[in-house]
Amino acid sequence: MDSDASVFPSLTTRQEEILALIIRVYSQSPEPVSSKFLSEKLSSHVSSATVRNEMAVLEDLGLIYAPHTSAGRVPTENGYRYFVRFLIQANSLSADDASAIQTHLETAPLATEQWLNAVASALSRTTQAAALVTPPKADTSRFKHCELIAIQQRLVLMVLVLNQGAVHQHMLTLSETVAQARLSEVANRLNAACMDASADDVRARLGQFTALERELAELVAEIMDRSSSEPARLVYRDGLSDLVASISQPRGAQQAVRVIEEREFLTGILNEVLTPAHRDVQVVIAGNGRWEDLSHLTMILSRYGVPGEASGAVGVIGPTNINYGRAIGAVKHVSGVMTDMLSSALEASDPEDAPEDPEDPTK
Repeated sequence: MDSDASVFPSLTTRQEEILALIIRVYSQSPEPVSSKFLSEKLSSHVSSATVRNEMAVLEDLGLIYAPHTSAGRVPTENGYRYFVRFLIQANSLSADDASAIQTHLETAPLATEQWLNAVASALSRTTQAAALVTPPKADTSRFKHCELIAIQQRLVLMVLVLNQGAVHQHMLTLSETVAQARLSEVANRLNAACMDASADDVRARLGQFTALERELAELVAEIMDRSSSEPARLVYRDGLSDLVASISQPRGAQQAVRVIEEREFLTGILNEVLTPAHRDVQVVIAGNGRWEDLSHLTMILSRYGVPGEASGAVGVIGPTNINYGRAIGAVKHVSGVMTDMLSSALEASDPEDAPEDPEDPTK
């Protein structure tokens, strides 16, 4: 979440209470909120006229607006951002919801398709929004095992196994025909010299290899670099149909479908929002001025996992009038539970025993 308070206006306690009340009411029923209603609900009794004056200030500051003449007021994008930055309740997830999520996640085997689907289902049901989760992926690719198989004359198949069970197959053409026995020797040399090495580690050891071994080791390092930079191949999701049905604007429904279904678009957002420096919950409201195709949506995202080991993304997507307190609390809690479970699994088992990437659930 944006931590720079200098970009926001300074509000009085009463103005903050009015803004928060407008947003909470509007999240339950997207209808303009009247000054009369607010005057009856505020903690300290004030007249409708006083409330209207305060609303005028909030409107001048760009935090609320009137969609129709003589109508009540609704929040603006900046109003939501102020609310998220300053007025959100720290513990907006009930103990019952937290317990239900925990139980749901613990009933499925860790880091499997069933577990990831359970995460998405629990999060969608709790927030009443669309949920997404990507599988845990190694932050840095590390060498585990290599096989070299002679196919035909100079044609060779390289099978490279990296940490967390990621398998890469690469066909290459050598400068001359090499017997299978020699290829097996080369593979054994690479396996012995590069076990648990990063791409940079492999390059640092090139001097100890023969010409053929060095050529293949350089290819191994290139494959490892590409693997580290690859986006998440799979996205597990739940609740998209309910989200689309709940959005009144056709444009908003179209945006919801695109952000969930178009993997490249979603991956670009996740990679930009959830950088390694951002370990807390990130809130993207109406695209944050960066993505026009999110103008009717809010995304609440978090990274889960163990820094330097493996991590993934989890989050929810809803309309801009989503229940921010509940959604942020749920995403934060789910991210924490997933991190704890993954951390315990990594500590209890050798990385070579980690599960392979789940199969694509769309197949």
